[in-house]
Amino acid sequence: MKTPRRAATRTPPRTHGTAAAPPIEIDARRLPPLGMPAARFLADHWQQRPLLIRNAFADFRSPITPEDLAGLACEELALSRLVMHERRRDRWTLRSGPFEETDFTSLPAADWTLLVQDVDKWDADVAALLGHFDFLPSWRVDDVMVSYAADRGSVGAHVDQYDVFLLQGIGRRRWQISTDPAASLAFRDDTELKLLQRFEPTHEWLLEPGDMLYLPPGVPHHGVAEGPCLTLSIGMRAPSRAELIVDHAEFVAERLAEADRYRDAGMAPARRPGEIDPATIERLAGLLGGAATSGPDGIAAWFVGFITRYRSAQWVAPRPRPLDDAAFERHLVRGDALLRNPWSRCAWVADGRQTLLGIAGSTQRCSRALAQRLCAQAELGAAEVQPLKPADRAVVLALVNAGHYALVGRRTRSRR
Repeated sequence: MKTPRRAATRTPPRTHGTAAAPPIEIDARRLPPLGMPAARFLADHWQQRPLLIRNAFADFRSPITPEDLAGLACEELALSRLVMHERRRDRWTLRSGPFEETDFTSLPAADWTLLVQDVDKWDADVAALLGHFDFLPSWRVDDVMVSYAADRGSVGAHVDQYDVFLLQGIGRRRWQISTDPAASLAFRDDTELKLLQRFEPTHEWLLEPGDMLYLPPGVPHHGVAEGPCLTLSIGMRAPSRAELIVDHAEFVAERLAEADRYRDAGMAPARRPGEIDPATIERLAGLLGGAATSGPDGIAAWFVGFITRYRSAQWVAPRPRPLDDAAFERHLVRGDALLRNPWSRCAWVADGRQTLLGIAGSTQRCSRALAQRLCAQAELGAAEVQPLKPADRAVVLALVNAGHYALVGRRTRSRR
């Protein structure tokens, strides 16, 4: 049966008295490649709403052939991947290039996709496509990735965290997307590909050469080839906030003098072992040019982990066989004590109503009494652990299993 060119989409009814929502589908034959002025596209769709653009490139001919793409995937410096799907068991596998020509001759007739990044750096005709996107700052453009898929080939339902224009080059690909704001973004744990556990599409289209689908970041989507097809993906550069912070911090750090260090002249005497007091956090905030914020992302939560890591390369090895609650209890009934690993430096900080214990770079939330006790002495007796509340006792067991504390019997302690 012949598949219709356009598949139906579910469109919510228009509510009287409200402005019409921007279209989700448009024909661009009269005004390619967006079907509207760039300013309107940027105002209504960019980083906000998907848009299917029919005839974005009318009478389009792909600037690259599948054979050329396969040849490029064999190049040592090309970034290439091969995604295969075993449909019967819903099993996904990923292979990375460079590939050999014989790798392609042994592929099945269906259910695989070859992807090559940065094809615009290798092929001038592909690079020429970017001129049609000059309404965007050139520094925002990342690359043109080209994918060739055999029949039913796909990379699975997934989410990208950057803007992308998906231009159909050869053949046909069926795209499904979800505009549901409550759509699940949980990933499957049985594949190294970041595939969605559940995907329920709200819109579906069949794209032919010259059609283009724009997707802003965070829109779940799934593309499946209907017969052999080639798609060109014009992706945007969108660094994460974490990437920006780390790189900026390194940029600033390279320009700081070695003598520019933490200072605490005139501080008050320490009152409790291991405590990082509020005055310290205020000094750190001033040194780092920020506010002395609390909570899981605050300076206190970061510093208690940072300052308990030793500068040497030594690390603490976890127990080969972790203890469960019952085994831990048997050690305590026997009278075994807990002896802190000499590399497990510890400190604590009051973080709002909670106390955060830092030990060798890791952090645990516990009672203030437990944090003070662990920081005050390197050894903890069984009689001190047994009456702890369940939450604190779980923290102690976690520290034992992580290797921060060793269980020591009475006989061993008498020989020390």
